[in-house]
Amino acid sequence: QVQLVESGGGLVQAGGSLRLSCTASGTIYKIDEMGWYRQAPGMQRELVAHITSYGSTYYIDSVKGRSTISMDNAKNTVYLQLNSLNPEDTAIYYCYADIMVNSYSNQLYWGRGTQVTVSS
Repeated sequence: QVQLVESGGGLVQAGGSLRLSCTASGTIYKIDEMGWYRQAPGMQRELVAHITSYGSTYYIDSVKGRSTISMDNAKNTVYLQLNSLNPEDTAIYYCYADIMVNSYSNQLYWGRGTQVTVSS
């Protein structure tokens, strides 16, 4: 079993910054990719950013240029630095990880989510 635990959410004023963290623990052979989705009230969940074990990254256009995703492979942890936050960034942010649980199979895991609220 694998667990993902997120931290770093909270209430911040517009223009501020937050750093989200997500750590995977359990039976992990190798992490292929980690990333973040978010879901605002009444909206569909959307992919915010992801990073592969080789360091390849992706960002949704709305956060590109003001966010940085990084991964510490030794700690099985992914970070998402969010800068210049605006009220449209308010959402629950969910971490996910695509993990090789043995030498021949992958499974997708999700965290429980962390709330980010940006006040105007």
